[in-house]
Amino acid sequence: MRMVMPPPLASAGGRLYWAWSDAPLQNPKAAKSASQRADHAVPYALCCKALGVSESWFYKWHERPPTPRQARRTTLDKAVREAFEASERRYGSPRVYDDLVNAGWAVSEKTVAVSMRSQGLVGRPKRRYHCLTWPDKAAVPFADLVNRDFSAAALNDKWCGDLTELPTNEGKLYLAPVLDLASRRVPGSPSASTTTPSSPPARSRWQPP
Repeated sequence: MRMVMPPPLASAGGRLYWAWSDAPLQNPKAAKSASQRADHAVPYALCCKALGVSESWFYKWHERPPTPRQARRTTLDKAVREAFEASERRYGSPRVYDDLVNAGWAVSEKTVAVSMRSQGLVGRPKRRYHCLTWPDKAAVPFADLVNRDFSAAALNDKWCGDLTELPTNEGKLYLAPVLDLASRRVPGSPSASTTTPSSPPARSRWQPP
């Protein structure tokens, strides 16, 4: 899996940039002017005049290069997305965080979760396992015809069976093998794509070869 490596940590005044916030560092008045132009098509000059700031100062802020913290945030967002795509869009923030740490990133799980949320990346939830059968407490229980005795003296004297669900690429397949208790062999194993067959299975007797 190819992953973006973490950039060198920049320093300013002896302080290392280890973390980043959800929103980039910005001046409130300049950000307001920029958002009014982007969201409501209000000219920059009118916004600057209303907020009491000069246009030259606004353009200096607007065209400034990204700070080390913002550059690290951009690189981290890319690494988070690549790790998420490498998992076939299945991983949530804990497992994406593990992949980033293994790749050399110094980042917290909360930071990864914020990055995924800001990019709209949602992991695939774990599928809940559904049992094949559920006991009906109101139904009359079946009689124990063999009285818990699974031995047999002759062929075709006692049969037992079970139902098994097999997931396949084409859907679920249900297998119902039948076991002869005398020979311990399987005389038949019907299968179907549903647990409710259209017709009952034909009765048969198994003969040894």
